[in-house]
Amino acid sequence: LTWTEAKAAIIRDVEAKGWGTGKVNFRLRDWLVSRQRSWGPPVPMIHCDDCGPVPVPTADLPVELPEDLDFAVDGSPLAAHPTWKHVACPTCGADALRDTDTLDTFVDSSWYFLRYLSPDDWDNPWPREDIDRFMPVDQYTGGVEHAILHLLYARFVTKALRDRGHIAADEPFQALLNQGQVIMDGKAMSKSLGNLVRPGEIYEEYGADTLRGTMLFASPPEDDIDWADVSPDGMHKWLSRVWRLSVEQVEAGGPDAPDAGPSDEVAALRKATHTAIAECSAEYEGRKYNVAIARMMTLTNAVMAAQRAGVAGTAVQEALTKLQLLLAPICPFITEELWGRLGNEGSVHAQHWPTADESLLVEDEATLVVQVNGKVRGRITIAAGAPEATAVAAAEAEVAEHLTGEVVKRIHVPDRLVNLVVRG
Repeated sequence: LTWTEAKAAIIRDVEAKGWGTGKVNFRLRDWLVSRQRSWGPPVPMIHCDDCGPVPVPTADLPVELPEDLDFAVDGSPLAAHPTWKHVACPTCGADALRDTDTLDTFVDSSWYFLRYLSPDDWDNPWPREDIDRFMPVDQYTGGVEHAILHLLYARFVTKALRDRGHIAADEPFQALLNQGQVIMDGKAMSKSLGNLVRPGEIYEEYGADTLRGTMLFASPPEDDIDWADVSPDGMHKWLSRVWRLSVEQVEAGGPDAPDAGPSDEVAALRKATHTAIAECSAEYEGRKYNVAIARMMTLTNAVMAAQRAGVAGTAVQEALTKLQLLLAPICPFITEELWGRLGNEGSVHAQHWPTADESLLVEDEATLVVQVNGKVRGRITIAAGAPEATAVAAAEAEVAEHLTGEVVKRIHVPDRLVNLVVRG
């Protein structure tokens, strides 16, 4: 029998013999509503000897915690408070006691994303029309050690609210990214070990943008970062280069700087700019932020190479302006400053995301690998999209010394490969 079938058969046999009955046990525990501590939302119940558990009336919500707690007592500070727990029963008026347990902070975080839509509304938890429009959340990012339970509780609360008719969404989140941890010498940061990495020290020396860029460039977001292997120096040097290039462009006139340089070099810079836009956009969508930064570094090098070739003016202004837009999500402060200095209006963070000019992404040339019987013997550069006959002829000329027999088959992958099969 399969595991499922065997389990059902055993239950039937046990029940037939009168030894017991089958029962479903759910993994969702009540850990969130039984905390004997003084932080977290109070359980809004009042316990009366005559009426039993009575909900706190809506008019008396929220239940506020006292601020004069004694944390030196044994057990719950709320239970030990001399007055807070004593209250009249809302039903019969007799002396009663507040529930001194508190809800875990997971209870708050299981619906806080709904509250984001109305943070200033003190009368309602959320606007229903906005909930129906924006839910479910597009992207959830969290540490794996936290997200497992949080996702469980958030799904439970979301489905309970759905069943009660308060929201329409069936699920709270559409996509999950489990981010990695920052570790030091192979050890994860924890309460017992302390914060092995102190971001404040890096911030003080290099600034927030370098700190952010260093972390995102170190690895994909789902991987751990061992800070012992990471240095902010390289990121700081690159951002300094971006700053210097932008300031030099401002000094040259910014958007009014005169155009100069060979036309082919100008075209090459414009192509590099729009290639960076296309590639960075794809990497951001794929959450490959380290690769996106590498694409921006390539664009920075292209600006420097163009300037050495005498390029100035519009092409440089465009490259640096687009670079600020691409870099803004990662380094918000330097890009905001340089965006304004380069003569642009408003905030860099209020702009539309740049789009690549597709006409500038067309390759004029293609480099093809030439193989003989599957082994790489050379490479050729020909016009992109060249017909098969042209590519094969160029390939055979490139590797003529390796064609010692009869070419019995020619395999052509456009703009990528020519494989010549030789016998004899």
